[in-house]
Amino acid sequence: MIKKIIVSACLLISFVSFAQQGTASPYSFFGIGDVRFKGTLENRSMAGVSVEQDSIHLNIENPASYASLGQTTFTIGGTFGSSTLKTNEGSAKAQRSTFDYLAIGIPMGKFGASFGLIPVTSVGYKIQNDNTGTDGATSTQLQGKGGVNKVYFGLGYKIKKNWTIGADAQYNFGKITTTSVELVTGVQNATAETNTSELSGVGFSLGTMYQTKIDKKLTLFTSLSYAFATNLTADNTRVIAVDGDADPVVGDPHEDKLKLPNKVTFGVGIGEPRKWLVGTTASFQGNGQLANYYNAADNVSYEKYQKYAVGGYFIPNYASFTSYLSRITYRAGLKYEKLGLIVNNQSINDIGMNLGAGIPLGNGSFSNVNVGLEFGKRGTMTADLVQENYFNVSLSFSFNDRWFVKSKFN
Repeated sequence: MIKKIIVSACLLISFVSFAQQGTASPYSFFGIGDVRFKGTLENRSMAGVSVEQDSIHLNIENPASYASLGQTTFTIGGTFGSSTLKTNEGSAKAQRSTFDYLAIGIPMGKFGASFGLIPVTSVGYKIQNDNTGTDGATSTQLQGKGGVNKVYFGLGYKIKKNWTIGADAQYNFGKITTTSVELVTGVQNATAETNTSELSGVGFSLGTMYQTKIDKKLTLFTSLSYAFATNLTADNTRVIAVDGDADPVVGDPHEDKLKLPNKVTFGVGIGEPRKWLVGTTASFQGNGQLANYYNAADNVSYEKYQKYAVGGYFIPNYASFTSYLSRITYRAGLKYEKLGLIVNNQSINDIGMNLGAGIPLGNGSFSNVNVGLEFGKRGTMTADLVQENYFNVSLSFSFNDRWFVKSKFN
């Protein structure tokens, strides 16, 4: 399995780059950027529905799922995205390649553990207001990059065969750099202001999952998770420079306190294990304190986040030895998100659809390659805002093996 991990990591690193920005959205200017993590690709391909106690796929969104793992699982994922940014005046295209997650899950009897690295939010925008054709007018260019990541460690425990609980601890860290350049037409030198914010904080979450038989074939699945509010410390610095001036002005460092709000997610589904599943998920998040000193604005406020999703999967015959296509897992889902951001009195929403497939790697193996497609619309052109029409292609590798098993033969 170690060889498979190394090969898959090399393949994925060739597909994405850590140095590239994780978003091209102008809405990433606000708060601490766009929320990146939407679950592993298996769950993301169902629009985030993740209610089944899966023994071979890692569910990072609910720590109770770790107790259901039957084999050690390694998963890594990335995305190539393309979006069209539209306003009432015109449109532009943007592309980016991103690393999505890296995680390992380990079964330990009634316990299960998981740890990994996940990009949580991303900042990546370029906004220009060009008034160079008007004498004395001010032109501006805004640019930002960076984001917040987290490393996590979690434990799950199987109370009963069909009931599990779990908890996660996360350390959030990251750096956001923004640059604002102003040029007055007719004035030789431009002024540039660069703000750097280094963020850090600790978070915790709890979860539980329960399933029960309805009849001989059908099973009811339920899932509930709660993430506590997380305080983030932002260590900020500001540098102001003028073209031709060799001595930029460095502002005094100062500290701000931000707050990621608490979040509750619950889901329910019905299906036949290893055959099909249809489920729904709802998430609710409180108001956050996310505005830093450099991106606070009078026309921007924050509201409660909401998400509603429905999705599922279908496997024609997971045990087929004669038809490879019958062992493929086919996934689909629909989502509606109220992102918790209000600009110019307009709530920013996201409506999207997901499709995906889990392709097994050989006969008798639980390892697979997952491919996912996502397309949708975020934002609006109302009130001089930006509408994003996006299309994402995602790829992930999920490898399963038995670790820590003592050999019976020497």
